[in-house]
Amino acid sequence: MDLNKFTSGKNLTDLELSILDYVVENIEAIQDLGVRDIANATFASPSSVIRLSKKMGFTGYTDMYYSLLPIVKKAKVDTYDAGSDILDFDFSAILTNFSEEKIETFNRHIFNKSEKYIFIYATGFSKIIAEYLYKKLLVLGRKVIVSSGSDSIGIFENNLEDISAMLVVSKSGETEQVYNKLMKAVEADIFTISFTQDSENRMAELTNLNIPVKDLHQLDDRNMLPNVFFPGVLLTFEFLLEKYLEQF
Repeated sequence: MDLNKFTSGKNLTDLELSILDYVVENIEAIQDLGVRDIANATFASPSSVIRLSKKMGFTGYTDMYYSLLPIVKKAKVDTYDAGSDILDFDFSAILTNFSEEKIETFNRHIFNKSEKYIFIYATGFSKIIAEYLYKKLLVLGRKVIVSSGSDSIGIFENNLEDISAMLVVSKSGETEQVYNKLMKAVEADIFTISFTQDSENRMAELTNLNIPVKDLHQLDDRNMLPNVFFPGVLLTFEFLLEKYLEQF
């Protein structure tokens, strides 16, 4: 199982990663074990197990275990079924927790013309989606900049005063490079918008407006399985544009 979503930004040591890996891989078998049992099984000390729990943002080992249990169980249930057909998915379910207020807020900051720029940032597979949003906004006559992890930080920092909104795309909502850029935008009092999966994540909490999109495989951080998240972001964007154009 890919643990990147769990460990992003936590600065875990190799020992702590091995303890976490053991807990996740044996999540159901260790339900009745305590801190000392986990420490013995992973050749670590009880303090190392407790330190891992704290770094992960939990009050202790028990809190960490019972928080991870439903997530790991769901991930195992979500394992790809070769007999499934992605086209059978109800795409109307992609948009979750959507309201007229969210639609209006997004359209006001993204589609309304402004003398300032919209700054779009993404990495990895999300960069492909960001490029589409960038080109779509350009043909609509909006002022927009797109950037990714390989670009100079100056592209963003040198234009802070000319940016009215920052839009990011991140499947996990935990990508460190993207999160750090968002932090700088928040500090500069720039309105921030994020497209992330439909689960709790740091970017959803940080941004002024989070648009959660259905993700069939939330722990598939390497995007190895068929999924609707990325096409879902595009479909959501086009839906928002449609709602904007209905006003005229």
